[in-house]
Formats: sequence, structure tokens, C-alpha cells
Amino acid sequence: MKVPFPLIRVEELGQLYQDQKDFILIDASAGAQAFDQYRAGHLHGALFMDLETQLATVPQNAADGGRHPLPEPKIFANILSESGILPSHRIVVYDDKNGANAAARLWWMLKAIGHEQVQLLDGGLQAAKNYGIPISSSLPTPLPASVYPSRDWLLPVASFAEVQQASTDDSYTIVDVRDQIRFDGITEPIDLIAGHIPNAVNIPFQSNLDNTGLFRTPEQLTAQYQTLLESKGAAQLIVHCGSGVTACHSLLAFAAAGLEIPKLYVGSWSEWSRNNLPMITKANN
Repeated sequence: MKVPFPLIRVEELGQLYQDQKDFILIDASAGAQAFDQYRAGHLHGALFMDLETQLATVPQNAADGGRHPLPEPKIFANILSESGILPSHRIVVYDDKNGANAAARLWWMLKAIGHEQVQLLDGGLQAAKNYGIPISSSLPTPLPASVYPSRDWLLPVASFAEVQQASTDDSYTIVDVRDQIRFDGITEPIDLIAGHIPNAVNIPFQSNLDNTGLFRTPEQLTAQYQTLLESKGAAQLIVHCGSGVTACHSLLAFAAAGLEIPKLYVGSWSEWSRNNLPMITKANN
């Protein structure tokens, strides 16, 4: 089966409903009230996956792996099996933040475990509501599937040690996708210390979107990212955010541009900033 484009437009999703196509829809909205909001109203037929307990492990110490460390592939494979998901299933993922939060993380994890038939809903929940995709408060009960095959993550991940090397090695580029005000060290609303990793450049994930909240065209995304790959190559390009979640939005943008997907630094700023390592702020840069 042909590998689909990483994004699906809301019109295409509507056609899947209309044609009664066989697909699995997953709501990956995150936040303290995410499940309550899902229970109150979600896209008809959508399952729910929780960022904190299913798309990450509960960190014992954020200094060792960050705030959202990846689960072992076998554990994630078991979650997929419990959700009735087989490698052959077509999956559409969405969240309530234009796919910029946990839906992008889920997309990356599915691709990384080898699942080819997965797309992220461009525009997310709001676009679907505006289009008229049916909303439901009924909770689907998936039938557990046979064991989903597990393996090592197939997409590249940068270790803490590699990021330490990259922070002083000009043969690498570290891309920080957080807001510029956090990158500059002016404010830090989540982690303990404000600033950024040495040798990092700031390309906020919002630059992947146009002024309507949809992903920019593949041509525009190529123009944004291709020069990074031309100068270093994907093996020398490391992408991170606060805790390894929003960075996946930019990794998806690379894929949408038809470019090789760089390395994800899962621990991200939440790990780096807790290890007494060099940090740059606008004041000391």
C-alpha cells in the first residue's frame, strides 16, 4: 500500500466518513482537562490516547530523560494492541492545537514503530468542527487486536551525550522549536531555568503554519528547511523543544516537505536545563 502524505485535509477526512472507509481516528489532545473535554465531545468514533501515560512514561526525574520520556517500543506496541490497532490499519490523529501538541508526537511514534498508514489532521479539532465533521460524546470500546510487532524506534533519536557533543561541535546544528521568548531566556513558563542550548538556532514550530493555522505548502516548508539539510545532513541535525513533544510538529513538517527526518532529542530543554550545563540567554549571548 502506498505510504500516504503525512497530513490529511479536513475535506479528505469528511470523505472517509462519507464513504464509510475503514480507518481509526485518535484524539491526542493533551492537558489537565483533555480527557474530560474528549468525553464531552470528540470527532465521531475517535479513540483517546493520553500524552502523560500512553505517549510517554511518567518521569522519575526530569533530569534523566526530560518531562516526557518515550516509553519502550514494546510498551507502546502493547498500547496499540489494546486499542485494536494492527500494522495494516489506516490511522488519522488529531488534537485541539493544530496538531502541534501530542498528535504530532503520536504521529512520530507511529512512524517510528514502523506504522506507515498514519496521517495527522491538518487544522486539528477546530478545523473538523468548522467543516462539520460529526461530534460525539459516546466512548468507543476498541476490541484488542493481536500483538502489535515491536522493534527499536526506527526514526533517529539523539541521546543526551550526543546533544552535549553537538552543543560544542559546529558540524552539528541544534534546532529549538520553542517560542523565541523562551529561546532567548526572557521567560520560561514550564521548566526551571530560561535559555537555550549552546549551538542551537531558533525556528519556532509556529513557522510551519500559515496565518489560518494550517500547515504551509510542501514547497514553503522545503524552502524553510532544505538549507539546514544541505549544510549538515539529517544525521547532524537535532530538533528539540521543551520536552520532546512539540518538536515532532517540525519533524512532521520535514516529512511533509519530502525531506529526510532529523533526529529528535526527546529530553529536550526539560532535561538539559536540569543538568548544570552551559546555557545561553539573550543577555549573555
